[in-house]
Amino acid sequence: MGLSRAVGRLFGVRTEVVQSGPAGTDRVAAGTDALVVGGGIAGVSAAVVLAEHGVRVTVLERADHLGGRLSTWPETLADGTVQPVDHGFHAFFRQYYNWRAILRRADPELGMLRPIDGYPVLSAQWPAEEFGRLPAAPPLSLVALLLRSPSLRLRQLRQLDRRAALPLLAYHPARSFADLDECTAAELLDSLRLPDRARAMLFEVFSHSFFNHERQMSAAELVANFHFYFLGNPEGLGFDAPDVDYGTAIWQPLQEYLRQRGARVVTGEEVRAVTPRRANGWQVRCASGAAHTARYVVLAVDPPALRAMVGGSPRLAEAAPVLAKQVAGFGVGPPYAVARLWLGGDVAPERPVFSGVSRQPTLDSVTLYHRLDRQARQWAQRNRGAVVELHAYACPEDTGAGLLADRMLAELAGLWPEVTGLPVVQRRARVQADAPAFEPGAAAHRPGVVTDADGLFLAGDGIGTDLPGALMERAAVTGILAANHILRREGAATEPLRTIRRYGLLAKP
Repeated sequence: MGLSRAVGRLFGVRTEVVQSGPAGTDRVAAGTDALVVGGGIAGVSAAVVLAEHGVRVTVLERADHLGGRLSTWPETLADGTVQPVDHGFHAFFRQYYNWRAILRRADPELGMLRPIDGYPVLSAQWPAEEFGRLPAAPPLSLVALLLRSPSLRLRQLRQLDRRAALPLLAYHPARSFADLDECTAAELLDSLRLPDRARAMLFEVFSHSFFNHERQMSAAELVANFHFYFLGNPEGLGFDAPDVDYGTAIWQPLQEYLRQRGARVVTGEEVRAVTPRRANGWQVRCASGAAHTARYVVLAVDPPALRAMVGGSPRLAEAAPVLAKQVAGFGVGPPYAVARLWLGGDVAPERPVFSGVSRQPTLDSVTLYHRLDRQARQWAQRNRGAVVELHAYACPEDTGAGLLADRMLAELAGLWPEVTGLPVVQRRARVQADAPAFEPGAAAHRPGVVTDADGLFLAGDGIGTDLPGALMERAAVTGILAANHILRREGAATEPLRTIRRYGLLAKP
């Protein structure tokens, strides 16, 4: 054990295993069935756990492939080359214990992941800062940040409102939301009286990573995420990423894993309505006219799809009025934009694989896929070029993908001058709005895994849970929790969940 982890353990920064209930049988009774609507991280995580315990599972996914916001699809370029394209770069942080546990079903050694060296933040106003090479566990990680970061010198700490900063160190899953959820993240940051550089480089980049504007995001959510990614996490800010596309690395192996355990995956099947049956169980109707029935249903879809599904199911709304009200108010975050560029030349060799970006009007991150992904690297070698992805996590409404891509590329050229002379050989750009919002005051009404509809559960990265987690990890955790509720009702053993410390360094449980 390294010094950082050893010191962290003295402060209680360690992982714990959450047992979801008493021991049960290895397998459910024959004939127990479940429908999982949505084939992203949450839905597949639920399906994996259920299928392993003998539940007859059917996964219904509206796209023609699995993955949700982690999916991949082929694009044919003008030269006839087929290249995989996805919804944007995802960092597989090392405290994503439960998502990694699901991945290990198909790849026990996680050989598909490679470490990403560093976590720099770029700025046109200040020199880049590196946040990925700090000691792993707090409090040493926090001390090292304060000592190393030029954004926050010790003399500037005297100007900091220490009372306003206390919530960052005292995260509590109940009290933090009771005290801070009505405030915006921007109001909390204003109250800290941070130097402008520290705010831009340390916090604004971080808050944008959750696909929300800081003036529209709950302060409690910011504190919770700061705890999960930094102040309560023994793994540090290090992360990994697959060295091939997500379909090849993740979804094809997991689909085969499910098939081997008797699960059925149906793609291209959009669920329109969910209806309780007179006897126990549920029926879902699809746009194709097909109907599927099962005792249990897990809805693991994005917020717009969930709202449409529940809104189009009047009998469900009658049977579950609390769920109907919660889902009607389930917010959708602002649009995000992704532009994949195939360039006729390379950027400077010292440029990192992934960079966050601070204080640009549009651009939030840059990923050099030709230094990460095998297929992109092969294209770049053949064409003496580069494959670059630009991402805006929360971009303006009603702005086209092409215009946003142009803006992001121009902003990147201001940060990396060599980009200016590189021709764009091919471009694929898109804008979507399907990430959850975390508005102030919304936590008390956010839908959770358990609903007031018997046998119907929710999962996804916007679904409420008191376990620390966000993004991919929250999706996996809620999917496993949904499966565990079904298994517990059937008398079967549940899947243990591994989590980081639940409370902040200065919080009393």
